[in-house]
Amino acid sequence: MRITFVSNYINHHQLPFCKAMSEIGDDVEFFFIQTIPMEEKRLNMGWGFDDSALSFVVRYYEEEERAKDLILNSDVVLFGWTEDRIWDVEQKRLSSGKLSFRVSERIYREGQWKFISPRGLMKKYNEHFKFRNKPVYLLCTGAYVASDFSLIKSFPGKMLKWGYFPDAAGSEAVAQRGGDKKRLCWAGRLIDLKHPEFAVKVAAALKAAGFDFSMDIVGDGPLKDRLTDMVKELGLEASVNLTGGKTPEEVLSYMRGADIFLFTSNYLEGWGAVVNEAMQSGCAVVASNEAGAVPFLIEEGKNGLIYKDGSYEDFEHKVRFLLDHPDMIKPMGTAAMETINNKWNAKNAAAELVRFCRELESGKTPVATDNGPMSPAAVLTPPGFSRTLKEKNHLE
Repeated sequence: MRITFVSNYINHHQLPFCKAMSEIGDDVEFFFIQTIPMEEKRLNMGWGFDDSALSFVVRYYEEEERAKDLILNSDVVLFGWTEDRIWDVEQKRLSSGKLSFRVSERIYREGQWKFISPRGLMKKYNEHFKFRNKPVYLLCTGAYVASDFSLIKSFPGKMLKWGYFPDAAGSEAVAQRGGDKKRLCWAGRLIDLKHPEFAVKVAAALKAAGFDFSMDIVGDGPLKDRLTDMVKELGLEASVNLTGGKTPEEVLSYMRGADIFLFTSNYLEGWGAVVNEAMQSGCAVVASNEAGAVPFLIEEGKNGLIYKDGSYEDFEHKVRFLLDHPDMIKPMGTAAMETINNKWNAKNAAAELVRFCRELESGKTPVATDNGPMSPAAVLTPPGFSRTLKEKNHLE
């Protein structure tokens, strides 16, 4: 079986899955078609790596005919984000009756009312709806993706859970966890939709309540000066460390030294791969229910805590709960690690995808997995119009 994945480029979050696919067995031939070189801004964020040794990578912009042949003639093709650069060949494949998958985050992150746009509906018809009776499935990279696509009546009965599968396995850490002084970590770009100010505000509340803790806020971005001022104004210099930008490997080392990881992105966060990484690093995660990864990965009270509707008050309550019950932190982190290591990881996703495809190709109805990659994606209602009025409602 030949399986081809088409997308803009591989980043460090996709690489583990691609490697897992390339190593899955002699009877599976895997290729990744990269449609553009990675942009400079992504390279500057540490997303790039030397892919010259990856034999499965085919660059569309260097080997166009070979890439087209793989797209049109592979047994299975996965289409990620390509920004319409290969529109004609993509349409030809999806119309062919050969097994194909769309891999997508939300299409109406800024509000589902936008689906009524006539121009937008025509585009969605050509991209998705007209293939609804073809063997084309949707891999939902986020818990609210199925809801968006249900609005346009696409992929009926063919929407499956998916995600990003970074590999955070390792042991190097910036500090030892598990002592009386609890270590908290926040990581990401310092931008509005990720709400890093929640981390500073909760640090002030914890200090006022007399908790013994330290906090690392790992990342860079336009809100850095504002956060620096907040730390000074609130007298948190001894407790809160704004590390600045770090490489992906350095970010992981902070997670591995943390007891608690704070994930505060709002509904504009399509997935949020730092949640996978923090869970695999053994952190007890406090996370927003609005971000795509959270309803898929976290089971409230067992492998993490979830706060609702972007509420800072609920977020603070959940963080304080963990510090009030320190005996729960390690078991919760262990359960989080097991969730990633046993189910939501690249090797398991690759195996489930191949199993699903083999069963379909043999004429069988694939057996649904139990709440992991390739299991049915339920239609979960995302935040509504009133919620979007409380945010700077645009992607950054």
